[in-house]
Amino acid sequence: MKKTLYTSVTLSILGVLLFSCSTKKDTFINRNFHAVTTKYNVLFNGNVAFEEGREALMDAYIDNYWEILPVERMEVQDELTLPGKGGKNPNFKKAEEKAVKAIQKHSMEINGRQRNPQIDEAYLLLGKARYFDQRFIPALEAFNYTISEYPNSDKINETKIWREKTHLRLENEEFAIANLKKILRYEKLSDQEYADANAVLGQAYINLKHKDSAVQVLKRAVTTTKINEEKGRYNYIIGQLFNELGYKDSANMAFDKVIDLNRKSPRVYMINAYVEKAKNYDLEKGDKEEFLEMLTDLAENRENRPFLDRIYRRLAAFHLSQDSLTLAEEYFNKSIRKVTTDKYLKALDYENIAALRFDEAKYKEAGMYYDSTLVNLEKNTRKFRRIEKKKANLEDVIAYENVAYTNDSILKLVNYTDAERTSYFQKHIDLLKAAEEERKKAKEDSEYRESFVANEFATGRNSGPRSGEGDFYFYNQTTVAYGKNEFRKKWGERSLEDNWRLFNKSTVSKNTVGQNQATTADSSADDIYSVAYYTDKIPTDTKVIDSLTKDRNFAYYQLGLIYKEKFKEYELAVQRLEQLLKNNPEEKLVLPSKYNLYKLYTLLEQSTAAEKYKNDILSNHGNSRYAQILRNPQEVIASDENSPENLYAKTYKKFTEQQFEEALTDANTYILQFTGEPIVPKFEMLKAIAIARLDGYNAYKEALNYVALNYPNNEEGKQAQEIINTSLPKIANKTLVNDDKSTSFKIIYAFQKNETEAMEAIEKTINQMIEDKNYNSLSISRDVYDRSQHFVVIHGFKTKLAAVTVEDILETFKEYKIAKENVIMSSENYQTIQIHKNLDELK
Repeated sequence: MKKTLYTSVTLSILGVLLFSCSTKKDTFINRNFHAVTTKYNVLFNGNVAFEEGREALMDAYIDNYWEILPVERMEVQDELTLPGKGGKNPNFKKAEEKAVKAIQKHSMEINGRQRNPQIDEAYLLLGKARYFDQRFIPALEAFNYTISEYPNSDKINETKIWREKTHLRLENEEFAIANLKKILRYEKLSDQEYADANAVLGQAYINLKHKDSAVQVLKRAVTTTKINEEKGRYNYIIGQLFNELGYKDSANMAFDKVIDLNRKSPRVYMINAYVEKAKNYDLEKGDKEEFLEMLTDLAENRENRPFLDRIYRRLAAFHLSQDSLTLAEEYFNKSIRKVTTDKYLKALDYENIAALRFDEAKYKEAGMYYDSTLVNLEKNTRKFRRIEKKKANLEDVIAYENVAYTNDSILKLVNYTDAERTSYFQKHIDLLKAAEEERKKAKEDSEYRESFVANEFATGRNSGPRSGEGDFYFYNQTTVAYGKNEFRKKWGERSLEDNWRLFNKSTVSKNTVGQNQATTADSSADDIYSVAYYTDKIPTDTKVIDSLTKDRNFAYYQLGLIYKEKFKEYELAVQRLEQLLKNNPEEKLVLPSKYNLYKLYTLLEQSTAAEKYKNDILSNHGNSRYAQILRNPQEVIASDENSPENLYAKTYKKFTEQQFEEALTDANTYILQFTGEPIVPKFEMLKAIAIARLDGYNAYKEALNYVALNYPNNEEGKQAQEIINTSLPKIANKTLVNDDKSTSFKIIYAFQKNETEAMEAIEKTINQMIEDKNYNSLSISRDVYDRSQHFVVIHGFKTKLAAVTVEDILETFKEYKIAKENVIMSSENYQTIQIHKNLDELK
């Protein structure tokens, strides 16, 4: 009886369950079964996976506090997910799978109406999972479907806000703004929905650079959101926006609200709010001691250890503003050591230290710090290019400063008397000997300490058995050290070999170690203590001394220009140019140096010194262009056709018109005329290119080498070296190629360059033929080959046969007949003969 009852009840329950699983019957049991299963099973697991994925995504995201923070913490990857492919995050993939499962297995669409009230939430979860998986188009499809199919859903406003977030990711800001305004105006929103809608609207305004509008809507978001993390983030963004708008007081009020939240929002917001307030602090009006105390307290707070890099940087900036350079550098270094992920912060610290080294004239060290700056900056950014250019300029400074310092030192010794040289080098030798004595004394002290410890051990004070050590001699490092020391005292330095005790082996006693080392190594070791070792190296050849003087003076001139033009370091520029004039430089450097000193003293507002150089130029160089500029600067600068720039432009125009010999002649003239001025390397480079067009590859290579060697620190010198290294090897091969694979051919007629009338006549004939035959694809040109020959060239043949056909017309048709010999060649071979001037090889 009981068994039958049990079986009946079980079958009844199974029957009810099986009957309720149907999604096609609109009954109370069916609706509630599928709703409950969807909500508490499938969607529950999907939402759990979604939240885990979102938290992991937010935790992995690193905010860039050097820019305005985004409202939402999510890094958008550049890589696109192909259609039909799943996302990268397994949590979002699982959430999407659960949403799809809910829709596929529990949807109850009967007679055009959805009877499962959880399906709209399934579509919402589907869209959100796709959104965070950065598949924005599929996410938008899910949100749009929810809005169109479930307009009465209690999640409809949330879905609309998510749709506009997706539009922002797809860069449809204007469309999103219009929709969000409608939602805010016409929909009845909960407080959190109102906050979310305003936050998304604020991000849209930020994207469009409408910062004032963004501030207003973010303020509304702050007042209605219940999430403290959002309050902290939104207030911080408001502070950033006010800073960019120039309203520091309003920005500080926003940052104060972040600080007041304290532990209610992430500490990173609070610390960065302190940092931003510190940037806005007016040190002239504010209490400096109070400000320093505030930063020091932040640095000493143990909770702030993860943020010490930023705090130390603010302390460094404070000390830098107070001219406490040592303290500033100390804190910049502390900041560098504490940086973990913020490479931009590290780059700024290195840049500041590089600037300090530059101001101290330690250019080599400054260059090293600029290298470190570049390593920590993203390439192809404006700041990277600026620092890279500064580093390149610094390399010029380092090179010229080294030349100036080295040559100055040598020339100073050249001018010394014998007695002064002896005194100078004897002091140097005395310092070397003193340093050697210190080194020996330190070594003896070290050996004595080793011996003392070993003796202490040997006398039994440390001799008993020790925990973890045996009694065997070599098990104890102290006794080993003592033994080694005693061995050296008795036997000296001995190599490991057979019969090491024999007298004829390399026995070195303690007293003779230094002597034998000096003897076996090199006799030059003793020479460093001889005055003659140094004085014999001082140059005496007049040519060598003149070369050193010339290089030194040119280095001083270049340094003056670099400091003036590139670094705006006017004081340093003045020092170098003044020193140059004291060195009695070549005449070509005197006048430009005086003019630059006049300009520098004018910039430094030192009118007396400026007037001195102005009068000097007018009195001693009255016929120069500089004197003309000083007498009537506006007229000369506006209309002077003989300025270096205008003359270069005219020369370059001749080059572009294939007047290569005229351009070469002019370049040579102006190089002599403007020697010492910045325009000269440009003329030299133009000269090299003109030589290439006239004389070919070998002459071009030689001319480029001249530019690279004589102007290594100018842009033209560097460009010449780059061409030598990369471009010349590609065109070095002068072998003519087979015409079979070519798709472009030319017909060439060669003339002596003075056969102008003959060239004009043949050009007229060819043009007439092209017009009569409608060969519109053909064209002609007159090209320079070398200093004696010019070409008339017909271009535009795609095959050699086409060129032969036209050649035949020009040779046989009476009205076009040209008796001149010609050559048909491919465009590749034409380029080769123009580069290497080897037309005879082709013939």
